[in-house]
Amino acid sequence: MERRLREIAAKRYHHRHPFNLRMHEGLLSREELRCWILNRFHYQRNIPIKDAIILAGLESRELRRSWIRRIHDHDGRDGDGAGGGCGPGDAGGIERWLRLGEAAGLDRVLLLSGEGVLPAVRFAVDGYLNFCRFGSPLEAVASSLTELFAPDLMVTRIGAWERHYPWVEPEGLRYFQVRVRQGRRDADEALALVHRWAESRADQEKALAAFTFKCDVLWTLLDAVEHASPAPAGAADAR
Repeated sequence: MERRLREIAAKRYHHRHPFNLRMHEGLLSREELRCWILNRFHYQRNIPIKDAIILAGLESRELRRSWIRRIHDHDGRDGDGAGGGCGPGDAGGIERWLRLGEAAGLDRVLLLSGEGVLPAVRFAVDGYLNFCRFGSPLEAVASSLTELFAPDLMVTRIGAWERHYPWVEPEGLRYFQVRVRQGRRDADEALALVHRWAESRADQEKALAAFTFKCDVLWTLLDAVEHASPAPAGAADAR
């Protein structure tokens, strides 16, 4: 099944989306990059909600104790907020994304208000939450397997932003740096669960369909941003 996941990802994972390709080639304007940060934050802030939905469907105490870590990773933990991982005092992924916005010139109040989030982005994120809410635990966990491919994308993104967008303060890249490690760990955990649960051919097909759906969600987010902020000729202010 993992081979088929990789075949689907090769065609449908959003690393191939034209907006991501232009981002990594340094062709986005400041306005486009900020538009992406703002709209992607709407997805990011809903990740712990998605994981809480999945958590509620897990019947094993051991699985719940493991999966709850994902919520802590994004919502953070009590402390001074200075941590860089998922231990005590970690600010969490949502806070790191707010700092990314600030590093790119966006006010965190604007990000938290949700003002400017595109209707298609809201629709796609709501669809993802409902997919996890009304689907089986297998389908919900399988949809998270896009994490298998996120770490490599994060590494590419870090290098691209350092080269092409030096106007973004370096601290803003911390979200991507932390997710390289967290993404690999989360992907390994989710893949092991899917292998354990998807014993029949029918269950394997459900898992693959769930993964495909999640790829479509991520692709739709980028479609919305790209259509809302067409690339200026030559992207003269990209650097």
